[in-house]
Amino acid sequence: MTGFIDGISRDQTTLFPERLDDWIGEDHLARVVDLFVDQLDLGTLGFQRYAAARTGRPGYHPAVLLKLFIYGYLNWIPSSRRLECEAGRNVELMWLTGRLVPDHKTIADFRRLNGLAIRKTCAKFVELCRWIGVLRGEVVAVDGSKFKAVNNVNNVNNRDRNFTKGKIASRLVHLEAEVGRYIKEADRIDRQETGAARAERSAHLAGRYHRIKQEIERLLAMDEELSDAPDGQISLTDPDARAMVTRAQHSGHVGYNVQSVVDAETHFIVTHEVTNQEHDRDLLTKMAAQAKAVLQREDLHILADKGYFSALEILACHKAGITATVPQSDTSGALSKGHFVKADFAYGHDVDVYRCPAGKALTHRTTTEQQGLQMRRYWTNACKDCALKSRCTTGHELRVSRWEHEHWSKPRMPAAAARPLQ
Repeated sequence: MTGFIDGISRDQTTLFPERLDDWIGEDHLARVVDLFVDQLDLGTLGFQRYAAARTGRPGYHPAVLLKLFIYGYLNWIPSSRRLECEAGRNVELMWLTGRLVPDHKTIADFRRLNGLAIRKTCAKFVELCRWIGVLRGEVVAVDGSKFKAVNNVNNVNNRDRNFTKGKIASRLVHLEAEVGRYIKEADRIDRQETGAARAERSAHLAGRYHRIKQEIERLLAMDEELSDAPDGQISLTDPDARAMVTRAQHSGHVGYNVQSVVDAETHFIVTHEVTNQEHDRDLLTKMAAQAKAVLQREDLHILADKGYFSALEILACHKAGITATVPQSDTSGALSKGHFVKADFAYGHDVDVYRCPAGKALTHRTTTEQQGLQMRRYWTNACKDCALKSRCTTGHELRVSRWEHEHWSKPRMPAAAARPLQ
């Protein structure tokens, strides 16, 4: 056989026109969205205009806009303009909305005015998944994502709209240097130039000098406002946004730290929260407790990366009936140099003794308070004659510190750490 597969002629007519419902399979995701939204009590969830008004121009039912929003979320279409375009050409959306095509402003206003109600809808979906047994939530994982805030005006970089004491001090030094240069330039004009050229240059310099002085006064006033800022930052366009360090870009931007907790088995998002904390270290207990409440579980196991490691947070999780597995970061650099690290010293909980790689026992000698934590100190006097001393310490003896609740934290354990007590 030769040739190609032929399509249907554009002029072909049919006796019985095809229905939209024929294009949507019985197990299509759009049918799930349609059924889920139709079962919701939009008034209880807090959606605006869920009941028709007696007067005025008719509006779109919030159920239609909610279906459109959920479809966009599931298909990675966040833009209101793109959703408007898809509603007019996408057969799935035509079936879902009854061939309605809301304009992009209507879609954007719906999302802006019903943010809390949409979040409650997401919680209802999680509750439904838990009720039908799809989401057990025995093990969850948490991570944070840095989202860049708008925080700019007239294409000015968003970092230039965020101020700290250090940034203001640096800008003031730069502006004061500029003032000094303009004064020297004005003296040079007075000595060398005459006539109209002198008057024009002098007026130009005077204008720039005046603008710089205004900027200095504005920065000084902002510096006073920073004294009342709890975290020492001010963002002009987006007041809640904060400077965030991003390791992937080896730089930073002004934005938010969005925390998401997902089910380890199904990868469903159990709960989320937008924060302006730069680091994740103090958010483990908070997000784990939220996930536990949403899943309505008596116990929970949460996984996190080393950015969440905090002894106090792990202890707080334990007290709340939550098991936290978090790797501990190695900040000493000893392992990369071929030296022993704390994990190479095996701890015997029953006898309260550390055993060093040379087999010597480090006993408890004293207890001190460090940053509000009770730290127990262990060492031995046998270090000076030890053959492994060069890989262990440059002092008289190596001292190992142990937090009183350290058994609840789960630090990273190299293979060399698994040495039994002798």
